[in-house]
Amino acid sequence: MHYLIIGNGVAGTTAAGEIRKHDSAGEITIFSSEALPFYSRIRLVEYLAGDISDQDLVLFKKEWYESHSISLMLSSQVQSIEPQYSRIILADGSSRTYDRLLIASGGIPLIPKLDGVSLPFVLPLRTYEDARRIRAALPNCSAVTVLGGGLLGIETAEALRRTGKSVTVIETFPRLLPRQLDAAGAAILLEMLQKRGLTFVLPARAAGIVDAPHDRGIELEDGRFIKTEMVVLSAGMLPNVALAEALPIRHGRGIQVNDRLETETPRIYAAGDVAEHRGMTYGIWPAAEEQGRIAGVNMSGGKETYEGTLPATTLKVAGISLVSAGEIDPDGKHRSLVTSLPDRGVYRKIVVDGETVIGCILFGDMTGRKALLNAVAKKQHVNELDANIIELKG
Repeated sequence: MHYLIIGNGVAGTTAAGEIRKHDSAGEITIFSSEALPFYSRIRLVEYLAGDISDQDLVLFKKEWYESHSISLMLSSQVQSIEPQYSRIILADGSSRTYDRLLIASGGIPLIPKLDGVSLPFVLPLRTYEDARRIRAALPNCSAVTVLGGGLLGIETAEALRRTGKSVTVIETFPRLLPRQLDAAGAAILLEMLQKRGLTFVLPARAAGIVDAPHDRGIELEDGRFIKTEMVVLSAGMLPNVALAEALPIRHGRGIQVNDRLETETPRIYAAGDVAEHRGMTYGIWPAAEEQGRIAGVNMSGGKETYEGTLPATTLKVAGISLVSAGEIDPDGKHRSLVTSLPDRGVYRKIVVDGETVIGCILFGDMTGRKALLNAVAKKQHVNELDANIIELKG
């Protein structure tokens, strides 16, 4: 049995390991367009800050692949898939045949449609190569602007600030982390980050990026001009569906899969950030890992089903902790149990529908984290929660 996996992120690597558990003799080959083995994208901001080396990023070194009899083809770009011949075509023109194929090509940065977005000082951050380019350019600039005030944008801005740069964040929404925080929680976060030296411009929309001798920077739609020497794009991520576009494979936002992580084309599976399951694309590590595991089981003859993943996200910036899960109810449509202690940098919110826990925000205090996430996932009754979790004392 020949198993081919496109992508060496968490979904692809997890699938390969799972296949090997169930099939000791099959040939497993992973193709990655990147130069590093499986590494932690989460730690790229630490690499940007200079806290770790590129080898510190690597989670599975070559010995892991060797011990599992997995062939890893680095810097190998898959150009196309030809399901009628059960083969893939590489950028160098060579081909490989498969019995089972997994598309785990991950995501690509969302590049705003702006004049000047292709200028050399405008850089996305998604891969190790992106981070390496940004880090190499930092000694030549003192002011950096991050486009996007989401999780990655804030983590990136804080990492760049710690390198001694003046950092500005531009966000289109009127608050930071619009998917993870309501207005009250975001206001506390904003104040804390401003005290650390970060500058925020929000709500604001970029109109274009300019490169002139004395006016390099970003023009905003309201007429303001933000001078900067580097722009880091953090406007979001899109599933990398390029390989599916020429195939008889349904794709909307991502490549559509059933509960077994199968596409509609026989013997082709998809998992991770590229996959769309029941109308959902997740873009989070736990979902990619679980999808990779189940895809690997099923590719090697198992019969497991994927039921979805609780959309929970985590931010950890220099001692600021945030966990957000389920319905955060920013518009106040549901009843919420709120503890707000701005002077301590704490904001906690438990959202209930009737008496059922449907979402939570834990900011600055992680008391009861596991219990609350479990309550959201299992839709528990709010009275089942410990009183100390619902209302902090002191």
